[in-house]
Amino acid sequence: VREVRRPGAASEPKSAVLLIHGARVPGVASFDLPVAGGSIAADLAAGGHLVYVLDLRGYGASSRPVAMDSPPDKSAPLMRTEDVVADISAAVDGIAKWSDVSRISLVGWATGGHWAGAYASRFPQTVDRLILYNTLYGGSDQHPTLGTGSLLENPDRPGTFNVHAFGGYRLNTRPSLFTAWDDSIPVADKAQWRDPAVAAAYGDAALASDETASTRQPPSFRSPSGAMADSFELAFDRRQWSAAALTMPVLVIRSGRDFWSRPEDAKAIVDEAPKAERLNIPDATHFVHLDREAAGRGVFLGAVKRFLDRQEE
Repeated sequence: VREVRRPGAASEPKSAVLLIHGARVPGVASFDLPVAGGSIAADLAAGGHLVYVLDLRGYGASSRPVAMDSPPDKSAPLMRTEDVVADISAAVDGIAKWSDVSRISLVGWATGGHWAGAYASRFPQTVDRLILYNTLYGGSDQHPTLGTGSLLENPDRPGTFNVHAFGGYRLNTRPSLFTAWDDSIPVADKAQWRDPAVAAAYGDAALASDETASTRQPPSFRSPSGAMADSFELAFDRRQWSAAALTMPVLVIRSGRDFWSRPEDAKAIVDEAPKAERLNIPDATHFVHLDREAAGRGVFLGAVKRFLDRQEE
């Protein structure tokens, strides 16, 4: 768990905020890059919040399951939702002690939003506010890239996850980080939409998160496959938690150019959660918090700050 606070910040912060990464890229690469426009952790800390960035087990600086030291085909998908809920619970308990704050706000990106929702639905009394963006949930049993006919489906057993293809974990190269991102940017010159310095730092940090990355050619970092197995289930509307149990204020953000979540996911959460609201950013990508200000980041960050700062009526 990485703490980010504004230099000279007051001893009593506005709130404590935990950022939860997605399926394959860990916390620092996702939320705290050392370049302008690459750290929403620093942006939120500058607003007076005490910010924490989590690496779940199997990711980044956290310990890895022993099975990740063996070939991936030697284990089933690692780090399923229940494992992650336990990790978030441990992090929240720690943050409550370190910050002397009784309830923590959670921000979850993509699969991190699914995990944050699962945790918040089970332990709502510990969560102050919940922000989910580009998050799978339910509302449809169709998905163009994660469901029927996708690489995630077992061709011999339709409707089941392709454990043989994924195993316990995946290997991710630098180019693989940008394929879907580039495809979703609607201009030929990607630098117009995404700062090249942010993209370079993102790739650098992702590879640096795994000390074994340089032992493979091309260099690659490991990420547990449990997130993909869970996402496959969500693509078929096989839900793993109930938004109706989210008693805290919830903000659901979805990018119009997102390839991961569906409009039905955002709608279902907002329809079911008692105190939820929705923000659509029409031309933004899945990586909105890492794109340029004018490409959606400004709208995204402004909405997150306002939501976290808002007082209960």
